[in-house]
Amino acid sequence: MRSTTTQPLDRYGVASGLAVVAVILLLVYLGSGGLRWFDAALAGYLAGVVLAAFAVVYRYVVWTRRPPTAVLRERGWRGFMAPGRRWRNVVGLPRVLWTQLFGQSFIRRRSLSRWIAHQTVFWGCVLAALVTFPLTFGWLHFESVGQNDRRYRAFFANWGFFSFESRSVVGWLMFHALDISAVLVLVGVFIFLHRRLRDPGAMAVERGSDFLPLAGLFAVSVTGLMLTASSLWMEGRFYTFLTNVHAATVIFGLLYIPFGKLFHIFQRPGNVGVAYARQVWATEAASCRSCGAEFAPAAQIEDLKRILPAVGFDYSDPDGGHYQDTCPRCRRQLVTMAQSSRVGGFG
Repeated sequence: MRSTTTQPLDRYGVASGLAVVAVILLLVYLGSGGLRWFDAALAGYLAGVVLAAFAVVYRYVVWTRRPPTAVLRERGWRGFMAPGRRWRNVVGLPRVLWTQLFGQSFIRRRSLSRWIAHQTVFWGCVLAALVTFPLTFGWLHFESVGQNDRRYRAFFANWGFFSFESRSVVGWLMFHALDISAVLVLVGVFIFLHRRLRDPGAMAVERGSDFLPLAGLFAVSVTGLMLTASSLWMEGRFYTFLTNVHAATVIFGLLYIPFGKLFHIFQRPGNVGVAYARQVWATEAASCRSCGAEFAPAAQIEDLKRILPAVGFDYSDPDGGHYQDTCPRCRRQLVTMAQSSRVGGFG
């Protein structure tokens, strides 16, 4: 039986979280010219980012120190730095990053609609982050050029890097980047909702909490688009109210990330390590102790034998054998025989 005693906070995780918070605040001060370009109206967003950053770093550190994750990390580095494959792995790293993180081609092989949904949500969130975080931190601001109210110059950390006309295509893209990201996210959200409400396979395994991230992404995107609609077509009506509602959805969304399903955003890069861990696992196959058939990489089976006792499961036999040395087909036979013995036979 597992103990219900409250576990103490991980000291290394707390220290790491506080260090990241300190770095963020220092970069905000330096990048905003000593807070000269920091917008006080965005202080709530900054507080949400700081709290979310601490929680994300804390959970990530604790997650990486768990026995299964630690073994995968060890195997991944060993596979990446393996003699004879090191430079080939370095050269092939962009391809692995594209496949596992950015292009997500492994999802496209399963379902085109799921891949489109993942891509639209992913790139919509990336675009939103590239705009909102620099604005929130005071790193990015715009100034009019001379007396021309149609020409602006963009500054990043007090460095003016280019000028543009507000009514040009570039200007439209600059001022509507968040609207574009919101539309991309909404496309993905609607595809996910359609699949979860119509696909029998998805409906069979879904839980109520699966809809919470979609609801959060929907709320953030719609309230952000409503701000644009208010300023362009409603003469600013309800703008203050919409600003507060949008800020609340963004802040709650940031605080949800460390504790909900969206935390896999930060876990996902671990799949890059798994791709290289497979190189280590693929060296030799394990044979079933019952039928002798090869069924899994031997190194992976050894990792399982090492990890399971560390997380509270021990499948070793009194005679020195191990359940993990049994192939799936023979395991099913063992389960059938155990059930038959339990009920006194099926005959």
